[in-house]
Amino acid sequence: MSETPDRADRPGPTAEHPPPAPDAPTGPPPRDQPGAGPGIGPQGGIGSQGGRSPLAWPAGGGWAAGAQPRWAYEVRPSGPSAAPEDSLYHQQARNGRQGVLGRLGELLLLVGFLVAGTIAVIAVGVAAGHALGLDFAPGDSERFLDDPLADTVMALAGIAIGIPAVLLAVRLGGHRFAGSVASVTGRLRWRWLGVCAAVALPVLTLQTGLLMLWGWLEEGEAGLGDVEFPGWGRLLLGLVALLLMVPLQAAAEEFVFRGWLAQYVGGFLRSPWPGIVVASLLFALAHGFGAWSGFALLFYSAMWWGWLVVRTGGLEAVIAAHTANNLVAFCISLVLGQLADTDTAADAPWQALVLELLVSPAYCLLIARLSTKYGVERRGPRRSGALLPSGPAAQ
Repeated sequence: MSETPDRADRPGPTAEHPPPAPDAPTGPPPRDQPGAGPGIGPQGGIGSQGGRSPLAWPAGGGWAAGAQPRWAYEVRPSGPSAAPEDSLYHQQARNGRQGVLGRLGELLLLVGFLVAGTIAVIAVGVAAGHALGLDFAPGDSERFLDDPLADTVMALAGIAIGIPAVLLAVRLGGHRFAGSVASVTGRLRWRWLGVCAAVALPVLTLQTGLLMLWGWLEEGEAGLGDVEFPGWGRLLLGLVALLLMVPLQAAAEEFVFRGWLAQYVGGFLRSPWPGIVVASLLFALAHGFGAWSGFALLFYSAMWWGWLVVRTGGLEAVIAAHTANNLVAFCISLVLGQLADTDTAADAPWQALVLELLVSPAYCLLIARLSTKYGVERRGPRRSGALLPSGPAAQ
């Protein structure tokens, strides 16, 4: 039985057995070399078997130490992709993942989610009203439930469904981060929202108070309409319900109009103004056809709010203003026993339009100035964290 020689006993390199070249591959030769048979081409192309290979051999003719294969084609991530760096708010849909069919699919998804969600809310609300023994509204009424407070809560919930509808449509159809609708940072900036709310609540309360005072000076008590105090128990219950539902309802309208719609149009056009104009027009029409002054008020304020969203890089300022305005209006209607009134902002008188001509720019310009003071980001997304990883279009 022969012994295996030690490494020291093995013959060294000679002229007949030279040492291997440093760049020579230590394994079997690539199959694209003569006599190696069919296989992978040197640049990851089509070999003799006709199949395309994703790999390319590194320079030097083989696998060097620590070398990694290079991909010959772009690999699309399966998750969401962010917009390019320094994108403004209305450009957040530009992540390179949306063709014509994709854009149409996102729109259809949103409409489908809104319709399905609204039907679900109505069904649950009607079932809950029946379980609680509430009467249904007469057939000629615009309400579902005869109780004004319960019907108002159900209506607010039906609008609030717009928040999950937008988030799902953006994530599934737009292949981008749902939070990009909230702001350029990919989320609601709660501290900034609190600053905006601290400004919006007194400003909008003052505006409503001046409007009521104007009506009282012109028409006396008749300007307040029919007043009927609902009672302390019902008042407290109504205040709790409104405090819970109105912020969701107001935020949902902002997510749909100033958020998703503005970004949807911004995915096609460079300027934010076409999206702002379209969103403002649809926002005014969504409140119904009333007085000309009401339509003008809604369109005018929506234009200012659309500008403010792009200026501050998010929806926080307009959510705060919308919530403050609706909370004041609904709470006054509750106190006066006028929740059954079907009038909306579309029915606003000309006096309200006059006040709006002053209040909207005052609020928006003040918030814009504060956003500069507090360093609020108006461009994004960031690449430093894992919140908004970039996709191929964002490189």
